[in-house]
Amino acid sequence: MIRRMLCILALGLVVGAVRGAAGEPDKEKAAVAAAEKWLALVDAGQYGESWTQAAEYFKNAVKTEQWEQSLQAVRTPLGKLVSRTVKSSHYKTSLPGAPDGEYVVIQFSTSFEHKNSAIETVTPMMDKDGQWRVSGYVIR
Repeated sequence: MIRRMLCILALGLVVGAVRGAAGEPDKEKAAVAAAEKWLALVDAGQYGESWTQAAEYFKNAVKTEQWEQSLQAVRTPLGKLVSRTVKSSHYKTSLPGAPDGEYVVIQFSTSFEHKNSAIETVTPMMDKDGQWRVSGYVIR
């Protein structure tokens, strides 16, 4: 159930899918900043607040309690963040299973206290109010 929910939140992404439009560095930069700000909430164990700060699409897909339970089960055992660097970011206007819009699929190379090597995929989208907000999150 938890893995299924995280997969749903990944918006059906297939890493390495066809690359998005080139030449969107400003949008990618803003989306990465929004993702890092959102990840800071998750890193601090503020799972409920991470749900509150997520995209409308995200909040319509999963209830607060489900999100908190999922992160407790998946993220908490990894321990504290050791390091995180952007591995890649790709601007897209279409993703499988998601409405057309503006997205940036970001992969972070991450190390945690109890997992030395992980890939976090965070997908911010341009929300209706013109702000980048996270619409998907997966740890592998």
